[in-house]
Amino acid sequence: MERLLRKFPNGHVEDDGHKRGGALYSPEERIRRDESPWTFVQGLLAPLQFLIFLISLALVLRYLSTGEGAFAADISIVAKTMALYAIMITGSIWEKQVFGKWLFARPFFWEDVFSMVVIALHTLYLALLLSGLGTVEQRMLVALAAYATYVVNAGQFLLKLRAARLDDPRNAVVAG
Repeated sequence: MERLLRKFPNGHVEDDGHKRGGALYSPEERIRRDESPWTFVQGLLAPLQFLIFLISLALVLRYLSTGEGAFAADISIVAKTMALYAIMITGSIWEKQVFGKWLFARPFFWEDVFSMVVIALHTLYLALLLSGLGTVEQRMLVALAAYATYVVNAGQFLLKLRAARLDDPRNAVVAG
């Protein structure tokens, strides 16, 4: 079997020859993933961010439907944005440890691409808030757009998590 090695200018080498079929992780990457403290951190931050999202979404929808609670909605969106930044920073450290790349590692390329859209919309919201540009309603609509992209992105990552679990040899069932 021919092995494909790609060497990058930073010295990182990707070896596709170790991966089985369409496996998400090579055996070496799986070990690095399992041993990384950042795997645990991601496992804590993801549900925390989702909880903040749910609370914030309720507050944003409350404001948009009643006109009340703009300050609470703004605080919740800032909290959600900070949680997003934290998970993106720690996630890039995790990707570096597991795959040797800060972002856009092959198994998570499209998730990372879409994460950039999520970050851009959350950051646009912060820019509007801090600069005083736009109306409160416009800010809230930007937040809703950010949240819609977040839901899609979270779905991408949940599908990858499921694929990783299904691909894990520890979950293999022996027939017979």
